[in-house]
Amino acid sequence: MDTMNPLTAPVCQAKRHPQSYIPEPSGRSQAVETKKTLQETKTRFLLFEDKTSEGCQIQLNRPDTLQECGFNASQPLVMIIHGWSVDGKLENWIWQLVAALKSRPAQPVNVGLADWVTLAHQHYTIAVGNTRLAGQEVAALLQWLEESVQFSPSNVHLIGYSLGAHVSGFAGNYIGQKHKIGRITGLDAAGPLFERTPPSDRLSPDDASFVDAIHTFTREHMGLSVGIKQPIGHYDFYPNGGSFQPGCHFLELYKHIAEHGLHAITKTIKCSHERSVHLFIDSLLHDGMQSTAYLCSDMDSFSQGLCLNCRKGRCNTLGYHVRQQPQSKSKKLFLVTRAQSPFKVYHYQFKIRFVNQIEKPIEPTFTMSLLGTKEEMQKIPITLGGGITSNKTYSFLITLDSDIGELVMIKFKWENSTVWANVWNTVQTIIPWGAEPCCHSGLLLKTIRVKSGETQRR
Repeated sequence: MDTMNPLTAPVCQAKRHPQSYIPEPSGRSQAVETKKTLQETKTRFLLFEDKTSEGCQIQLNRPDTLQECGFNASQPLVMIIHGWSVDGKLENWIWQLVAALKSRPAQPVNVGLADWVTLAHQHYTIAVGNTRLAGQEVAALLQWLEESVQFSPSNVHLIGYSLGAHVSGFAGNYIGQKHKIGRITGLDAAGPLFERTPPSDRLSPDDASFVDAIHTFTREHMGLSVGIKQPIGHYDFYPNGGSFQPGCHFLELYKHIAEHGLHAITKTIKCSHERSVHLFIDSLLHDGMQSTAYLCSDMDSFSQGLCLNCRKGRCNTLGYHVRQQPQSKSKKLFLVTRAQSPFKVYHYQFKIRFVNQIEKPIEPTFTMSLLGTKEEMQKIPITLGGGITSNKTYSFLITLDSDIGELVMIKFKWENSTVWANVWNTVQTIIPWGAEPCCHSGLLLKTIRVKSGETQRR
């Protein structure tokens, strides 16, 4: 292992070891300078040598533990930080994320875990208060690594879930601007007691050179949402609008009961919240199926296909392989995902203009089949808002679970063909480069424009 031997490295005490937690009237509590070195932290730091290891404990100011646990100072450090703990146990997704990070021999990284369960297994409001202390302890570890083995915080990527996202933010704040943490990823950062608070009291773009956040459960119940709604990073991703996730409806509860027994109830409640983690894991496991998200003002506009633009940094990759381009202002990006892994879908914007030769608006329900160079997608149901009227362009988004290749042919079919027999023949086929479709009594499809989000082809 071509790493500096921690035993021979100079062991320096960190300049500012947070020893006690003293809240201040405003902003974050600052790390308290003490002459006494912080030896015992409430947070346990584990390092994983491979994807099956149970973790080896690193202890602050004990360089021998770095060597015993196989820390390699020439590789980046990815540290996972869990959230609020209801039962005092570490959740299964942690080991799945560790395995995904360690299953990439071409891009080796040190994988660590900040286990702050003793501070997180409390009443929620107490656990919220403890996020600052846990953040101080993470910062103390990173400062000690910098001083003992010259390991720069710029090589650190903190991945915090729920309350752990804010722990990551506090850690970045305590480290300060001079030696910034390289990257923080917030996975559905906790909402209650953090929503609409100043940047100093939660994860914010100031806390690392690059901050990305994935919001998956922002649906409000009695004025509160489990995940934070407001943007908290340089890039904030809102899969499926961010409020709720496909496959997580209470109707899925029965399916979950069959799989998980009585744990299904918490599983269903946690489903959308934890989806942020599984989307991130998915990006590590499926190199060739990275999900693209697009800059947009809200999900309504996105559902009309109005935002599939990649020019000037208007789109980015969700998850581990995000393009790290810090922005002065948070960018909100939207995308659609499937209900299970692999989560990637292919986004298309359709703009259709009709000529309606009947005076009253025509019911706008039809199916569309798309033939591509790779495969065909049949009978995609389309419903346009309101009736079809003349000289109006209808814009909508279609998502496909698989890559059909380049679009070759589009087929329309009205749902109730007997009613429409005299309005339009049952099937109308459009070849993108073909001649204009011929006139039929009643309804004419005047123009159709298609844009692929993933390839940016029109």
